[in-house]
Amino acid sequence: MKNFMKEFKEFISRGNVMDMAVGIMIGGAFTAIVTSLVDDIISPILGLFGGLNFDQLSVTLLGEVTLNYGKFITAVINFLIMAFILFSIIKAMNAAAEKVKKEEEAAPPTTKMCPYCRSEDVPIEATRCPHCTSQLEEKAG
Repeated sequence: MKNFMKEFKEFISRGNVMDMAVGIMIGGAFTAIVTSLVDDIISPILGLFGGLNFDQLSVTLLGEVTLNYGKFITAVINFLIMAFILFSIIKAMNAAAEKVKKEEEAAPPTTKMCPYCRSEDVPIEATRCPHCTSQLEEKAG
């Protein structure tokens, strides 16, 4: 039982758990914003063209039982808007990461390898290896 509690304490104290908790809280707040956008702005605008609000769509079955399929349509619209926004954010982040990666790849090397001791952190301009003090060949040109 002590090992279990110790492992649980280590798990909780990791940064990943805190990051995930913050992400879930922000996601909940973002969901409220998207729900408000659909309920308060998009549904009424669609109601102008169709003459109704999705939330009010329902059908009565067997007396008192009602199926509120309009609320389901609103939930689907919420999901699609949320998915589109997340897709756009991830696409923009991937494009930015790809741009940074290309810039890093295009940067000229600042170090070279010593052919004698095989150290890889010898400055490009060096004429002697700082590790083994071997005389390095200068590049012609």
